[in-house]
Amino acid sequence: MLIREATEKDLSGIMALEQECFSNDAWSEDVMNSELIASHTFYVVVLEDEKIIGYAGLSKLPGSNQADIQTIATSPSVRGKGYGRALMNALTAKAKELSATEIFLEVRADNTTAQKLYEMFGFTRIGIRKNYYQPDNVDAFVMKTSINTKEPIVLGIESSCDETGIGIVRGNQLLANVISSSMEQHAIFGGVVPEVAARAHLEALTPVLDEALNKANIALDDIDAIAVTNGPGLAGALMVGISAAKALSVATGKPIYAVNHLVGHVAADILANGEVATPTIALLVSGGHTSLLLVRDLLNDVQLLGETIDDAAGEAFDKVARVLGLPYPGGPQIDRVAKDGNPSAIRFPRGLSLPKDMAEHRYDFSFSGLKTAVARHVEVLEDRGEEVNLPDVAASFREAVVDVLVSKAINACKENGVPRLLLGGGVTANARLREVAAKRCLEEGIELRIPPFDLCTDNGAMIAVLGAQLIMSGAAPSNLSFGANSTLQVTKVQS
Repeated sequence: MLIREATEKDLSGIMALEQECFSNDAWSEDVMNSELIASHTFYVVVLEDEKIIGYAGLSKLPGSNQADIQTIATSPSVRGKGYGRALMNALTAKAKELSATEIFLEVRADNTTAQKLYEMFGFTRIGIRKNYYQPDNVDAFVMKTSINTKEPIVLGIESSCDETGIGIVRGNQLLANVISSSMEQHAIFGGVVPEVAARAHLEALTPVLDEALNKANIALDDIDAIAVTNGPGLAGALMVGISAAKALSVATGKPIYAVNHLVGHVAADILANGEVATPTIALLVSGGHTSLLLVRDLLNDVQLLGETIDDAAGEAFDKVARVLGLPYPGGPQIDRVAKDGNPSAIRFPRGLSLPKDMAEHRYDFSFSGLKTAVARHVEVLEDRGEEVNLPDVAASFREAVVDVLVSKAINACKENGVPRLLLGGGVTANARLREVAAKRCLEEGIELRIPPFDLCTDNGAMIAVLGAQLIMSGAAPSNLSFGANSTLQVTKVQS
């Protein structure tokens, strides 16, 4: 799904849908065209496979605090899939951007499905227009909603992997960010065990919640909404956080927003810099994810450029650390040992960086071959009875990972005309990654943004601030029917 502002070039596609949805009282092509080009209107289309499957329009006169939803329609073939809500999100966000405090609309009295959608966005009936829709002689209900300009206090819950995070924000301001890690429990097994992670979340949630409320100096009743990660991540771990969030929502009557974990990492930049400057390329590197995103709009236009096709970078660090006899987690251990090594001592492979790979995997990552190369290097030396120079191996391995990560991210910036790069995820703690990224970005004239480390790792604050952006944009809350989605696509910011 892609939502973008409509242009005159979309007129034929919009008119085809207009006739399909409103055959009896459809607008003429001239009327629709005048709507698209008017200075006081804002129209958006939603596309699937480059075909227009929905459109909507808003009118806002200069100097007025009122906005009017002119029309909204989705193809009958895709109804019930959330496209109508996405269009409403775009319109309400635009109304707020234009400083409207009230939004009005008219809806057919016999269209109960549309009425339920509008009620989700806080619209209520304020009047009726008899026989408004002709030639059907159907009444129109006049509906209205007010835009809340108050900065919401949002509680965010993150439980996608091995960290239980509770964050609280007021708008874009961080009030509390408490994290409980179960890393020590997983160290026994040399990696994250999903069942252990889920049980650790169960034990940690209540004390972490209490600590966050205390740090924020607020009570649960002061919260305006709850945001929670519903994917991607470990299914069992996600379910713990989701269950807690739903219970809190039902118990307090507060609305709930199910949000995307990866987009949350991008939103963390708001807490560090006040906003996510767009467009931006985001490189997210953690134990479970290595993803390269193009973010044109935090809430409406996040595109996956590439991701790992096997081991994530963090997993590669853990596995190579095990080969080198270093404890879990591998990232900090390799970073420590590599300080005394020569990063050019061994030329380990750079996965998916050869010309033959770039056509299909230009922005994708692969670290499995690199891990195997390190293991083979160590085996050969041990078979010969030669000593393994751990610092050199660690430094050379780290250099290969960092080289691939930074090179692909810089290429994405240059090739997409994006002047900034945002780093997120636990692996951003790696000293060499920060050093090389800073050097390469300076050379290329690219702005580098890295939130503080406690906002780079998995945390509830990033989830809370993403939820706050949705609320302030006018987005409707999530329905309680959502569940854990371990493979949630990055293009779906809210479930």
